[in-house]
Amino acid sequence: MKKNKLQTAGALILLLLCSWPSFALNNAVSGIRVWDSPDGSRLIVDLKSKPRFEVFRLDKPHRIVIDLKQTQLKGSGPRVKHNHRLIKKVRSAPRKDKSRRIVIDTKGKVDLRYYALLPNRQYGHRLVIELSKKKPAFSRASVPSVKSTLKQKNNILRDIVIAVDAGHGGEDPGAIGRKGTREKHVALRIAKKLKKAIDKQKGFRAVLVRTGDYYLSLRRRMEIARQHNADMFVSVHADAYKNPRVKGSSVFILSERGASDEAAKWLAHQENSADLVGGVSLDDKDKTLAMVLLDLSQTATIDASGRVAKHVLGEIRKVGPVHNKTVQHARFVVLKSPDIPSLLIETAFISNPREERRLNDSRYQAKLAHAILRGIKRYFENNPPPNTHLAKVNNRRTLMVESGDTLSNIAHSLQVSVASLKTINRLSSEHIKVGQVLNIPF
Repeated sequence: MKKNKLQTAGALILLLLCSWPSFALNNAVSGIRVWDSPDGSRLIVDLKSKPRFEVFRLDKPHRIVIDLKQTQLKGSGPRVKHNHRLIKKVRSAPRKDKSRRIVIDTKGKVDLRYYALLPNRQYGHRLVIELSKKKPAFSRASVPSVKSTLKQKNNILRDIVIAVDAGHGGEDPGAIGRKGTREKHVALRIAKKLKKAIDKQKGFRAVLVRTGDYYLSLRRRMEIARQHNADMFVSVHADAYKNPRVKGSSVFILSERGASDEAAKWLAHQENSADLVGGVSLDDKDKTLAMVLLDLSQTATIDASGRVAKHVLGEIRKVGPVHNKTVQHARFVVLKSPDIPSLLIETAFISNPREERRLNDSRYQAKLAHAILRGIKRYFENNPPPNTHLAKVNNRRTLMVESGDTLSNIAHSLQVSVASLKTINRLSSEHIKVGQVLNIPF
């Protein structure tokens, strides 16, 4: 009797082992989403398990073809607006080899990037197809002369430019409150109010890094700020923590040594994982290396970030409670611009029910925005960048220290004494840093 049971059990195990490969190859698409941004569009295919796929393009007409091996699709593909910039429609059909073909009909030839993503805290397996407009060929004629650009900057007074970044966006909602409030929506509302308040100030101009509900990688946010020649980068967020009773605002600047405390470490992990939600760029490895090299010039920028952060924190605490009485330090990727003072503001804890209600209050959002503005203004009134309207209004002549500059050389070229430079800038020695802004006596 025991022998028969063992034989039956052995036969069942053998049957399962023989049939295992067919089970292992089965996959299923649980959804297909399209997210648009100013840079292009992303089609995200959500899958039950790791995809086996092939992607290629066809012309006449232009289309992108995705073959998913041993995959089933429940339902239909996403609907695409008839006036979509890049996509005509998305369609799919089963194939004889049990694979599923998805076809993206495009409006002309597009740049294409694709990659698979492993599961994270918000999503399962995904296949991401990135489409963007075909870039024109490089032309030397389109590159402005360095000399003419410098001459223009020296002769024309300009506004101080603040890059206002609303955290998260698109398929990355950020933290979610108990009532369903999404950080990405709150951050964008506050950011828009901050931009409006900044633009009303004479001599200031704000640029929204993210203008709608779409995904931007952390590095791309920094690139946008640089493209607009921003003098400051401010990233707006709404905090979350495991304990719902934790409350208050926080202001962060970059730390090269690590986070200020355990909560900051946890938060940095959450924020930096945003790039895992949207995918890591496949063509930025050289840029990453460049960032490592540029980190060496970050000392002066971090110092400036710390000074403006103190002003902002001081103004925010007049509006509501603060989580930390001092400026915090964390290794947020989004703060790593080597030449733009940057800070990240956690406006409140969205995980706290009371603060979640405040974050949804338009009047409270406006109070936070104006508090941030007051802190920024206080910093720039004391440190107006060169060739700006504010520098002229304050009757100040300023100069930014560049590589190779010494206090003696600057004094000689501007026909002032070293002693006067030290006095007006409160310098105890002739040591100056690249990126440091010096006040120049008339």
